Amino acid sequence: MVLPIFTYFRDRIKPSRQQAAGSRQRERESVCFSLTLKYINNFFKMTVSIFYNIPSPSSSSLSSFSCSSSCFLSIASSSIPFSNPKKPIQLSLSHTSASLSDMDVISSPGLYPLHRCKTLHLVRHAQGVHNVEGEKDHAAYLSESLFDAHLTPLGWQQVDHLRKHVHETGLSKKIELVIVSPLLRTMQTAVGVFGSEGYKDGIDVPPLMVENAGESNRPAISSLNCPPFVAVELCREHLGVHPCDRRKSIGEYRPVFPAIDFSLIASDEDNLWEANSREKNEEVAVRGMKFLNWLWTRKEREIAIVTHSGFLYHTLSVFGNDCHPSVKSEICTHFANCELRSVVIVDRSMMGSDPATTNYPGKIPSGLDLPSDVADEKLLNDGEGK
Repeated sequence: MVLPIFTYFRDRIKPSRQQAAGSRQRERESVCFSLTLKYINNFFKMTVSIFYNIPSPSSSSLSSFSCSSSCFLSIASSSIPFSNPKKPIQLSLSHTSASLSDMDVISSPGLYPLHRCKTLHLVRHAQGVHNVEGEKDHAAYLSESLFDAHLTPLGWQQVDHLRKHVHETGLSKKIELVIVSPLLRTMQTAVGVFGSEGYKDGIDVPPLMVENAGESNRPAISSLNCPPFVAVELCREHLGVHPCDRRKSIGEYRPVFPAIDFSLIASDEDNLWEANSREKNEEVAVRGMKFLNWLWTRKEREIAIVTHSGFLYHTLSVFGNDCHPSVKSEICTHFANCELRSVVIVDRSMMGSDPATTNYPGKIPSGLDLPSDVADEKLLNDGEGK
């Protein structure tokens, strides 16, 4: 394969008459060799990229929301319990040739423009009363007594521990937006972890949560110096059948969580939940991809998302098929109550339109800066014109 490509480039380069014959020959061979290596390297990158973007049969139903065509989960995860967070691990692995002699192809880190990335801090809600009852008897999930389940006292302890962690690691200062599923247990978790200290009367900001909301026996939580909190239906748990996954009306939530923004929720009543039909796993995954795509309509780059185990599991299971099995497992394992994992999503389809804020154009003041590899290509083009 190498020799025909080398010959092709050699035959297309016509050295100038001013050069000595030996010099012309050496320069032609040097340029041809350089261009041959570039051609082969690019060919194998393209071939492997195409191979790894072929959807697996298990994900064929999600083809319209393929992560290769929209957003792509590329880096994870700082998994907690509450030790120091791990450094983010690159999950989106591009592929290149390790040796041009044997064309060995191995995995290597992917590289993306920073302004095409968002950091997501994914949190499952703390322990709810439905978790306790469902552990004892799975049939309890069908009980109306668990409608819109609230946190247990143990769940609130989990909230306090995670809150301490996000403050000790400095994460609380980085988050620009908190997105929350509009159910009682997720909103209690979100405001408890990412909200401010206790609310005091007389402060000219509404509380995130009023005192004793949802049988919590907790003081009010302030919204002072907090990022915005926005409720979004797309990140709800499996819809249907289980009363614990049915929400109250938005009119009932507003007085309890005054500083949460419910404006993106179209219906006051829960029109998504059906008593006799439960959402399929594949449908949850598709909804999850819609949610991730929607995130690119937001300007914020560092976002906390407080949601549910099923939603996280089925959404994240779409990703990691091009990774090492241990990395795939790291992405797709079920979340514990009040677990946090940090990931990065990448816009690979130009959905986002925000300009780069840290890039610098260079050449200021302007000057000659032709790189040697560009000079090689220029020599080739000049030779073709003679």
